[in-house]
Amino acid sequence: MMHGIQKKMTWGEGGLALAMAGLAVLSLLVAAKAYTTAYAFHAYLFAAASVAAVFAILNRYYERPAELPAQVIDGKPNYQLGPIKFATIAAVFWGIAGFLVGVIIASQLAYPVLNFDLPYTAFGRLRPLHTSAVIFAFGGNVLLATSFYVVQRTCRARIAGDLAPWFVVLGYNFFIVIAGTGYLLGITQGKEYAEPEWYSDLWLTIVWVVYLLVFLFTLAKREEPHIYVANWFYLAFIATVAVLHLVNNSAVPVSLFSPKSYIVWSGLQDAMVQWWYGHNAVGFFLTAGFLAIMYYFMPKRAERPVYSYRLSIIHFWALIFMYIWAGPHHLHYTALPDWAQTLGMTFSIMLWMPSWGGMINGLMTLSGAWDKLRTDPVLRMMVVSIAFYGMSTFEGPMMSIKAVNSLSHYTDWTIGHVHSGALGWVAYISFGAIYCLVPWLWNKREVYSLKLVNWHFWISTIGIVIYISSMWVAGILQGLMWRSYTKLGFLEYSFIETTEALHPMYVIRAIGGAMFLVGALIMAYNIYRTIVDGEPVKEASAKPALATGH
Repeated sequence: MMHGIQKKMTWGEGGLALAMAGLAVLSLLVAAKAYTTAYAFHAYLFAAASVAAVFAILNRYYERPAELPAQVIDGKPNYQLGPIKFATIAAVFWGIAGFLVGVIIASQLAYPVLNFDLPYTAFGRLRPLHTSAVIFAFGGNVLLATSFYVVQRTCRARIAGDLAPWFVVLGYNFFIVIAGTGYLLGITQGKEYAEPEWYSDLWLTIVWVVYLLVFLFTLAKREEPHIYVANWFYLAFIATVAVLHLVNNSAVPVSLFSPKSYIVWSGLQDAMVQWWYGHNAVGFFLTAGFLAIMYYFMPKRAERPVYSYRLSIIHFWALIFMYIWAGPHHLHYTALPDWAQTLGMTFSIMLWMPSWGGMINGLMTLSGAWDKLRTDPVLRMMVVSIAFYGMSTFEGPMMSIKAVNSLSHYTDWTIGHVHSGALGWVAYISFGAIYCLVPWLWNKREVYSLKLVNWHFWISTIGIVIYISSMWVAGILQGLMWRSYTKLGFLEYSFIETTEALHPMYVIRAIGGAMFLVGALIMAYNIYRTIVDGEPVKEASAKPALATGH
């Protein structure tokens, strides 16, 4: 300990340790009186995690120096990289887990015997496990890692809070564990992309509010006067997801000792709120957040400024204003009033313009650097992701048109559309960001092997094309078979006949998904070798950060 400075526990350390201790006691009480064993298991998990957090906080307090980390060292910001490293590795882990479950359920649809007649391995439980793992576990950790990195760099300031960034990253990943194990144990609200029950939602709310505060306070202490456009997209994503989460998950628990709750909305209102939430989870979690990644990592990798900073601002405001209205297109030809359906369709079609404005801005950022695509597979991955973004954001508005939707809705065309966006846009821009982040975080010159990145790119791209095209064929075939009538006015095909006709496409889809998984495994190996064996950066050759455009 340094002389003259007495070590004191900060309010954050003391307060968080006390809160965690209180949560541990409450969790043990709930576990003792829980109505179901599954809920008791979750309560014990909460207790164990809370106790571990208390020990981690106290251990860190005893081992740290009396003074907290400096905000600036030698005139340079002292960035906090620990939580970013954790979230980056977690993203790779959860990504592979989510892709694997996806391949399993795709195989189950082709070969139902793979359900094994067990509740834990049934498609009904594994399917939400897959969607949550790839969207919230993989995508969420990518967003946490990149947002904490980008906000520090573009503000030239250390991230706000000492323990808060760690609380956000670890607390969020604990939510993933609770949600995922809950699905396998049969704990679910049965709401698309919002399956976790009330206690998981409550925990996520606390974590998310801290995330918003950390981000806002970091912006408030910035040294750079300008707030770079990527931070606006991150802020829109964080703030809007908070509102969506609170409204859609408004529920009344049966009891503190029961995992079951009842949503306050009923009937048609529940459907409308659900798809207002569901579509904007796509719009703000899977679009705005990842556009922030595009606006930072694309210019950095291409070493070119954003093509049009003015267009990026128009892109931002047009996108966030229009996206929030598009939800009703999920409820065409239902009990939803016709005017609401038309409203959703109209805004969906209008969304095509700002979406393509963003795509053009991303692609044109490569002006003067297109030659780099021949030699840099990481940049190629990002460019292809923006191309998929453009394709998905044309296909989505087209599918929202009522005449098209009457054919496409409830078919596998929707699954193909979702995966062109999820695999082609979200996953590829995420992979590009991870390939950039890991060498920067671990101070390496470049990823271990660009040749392996190339293999990852081609194997997974072929996998995506196989996946999407098989689902296009399957979806249109389904839609046409379902609407075929005989001369007497009866349906021409029974449901089982349509299912039988889809079998070849389901097998092809599983193969495409498996190829995508192989690509991700190659990436995981490459990331591991980069961290362990990568060539360190020589200080003199370290490149200065690009100035933000105005």
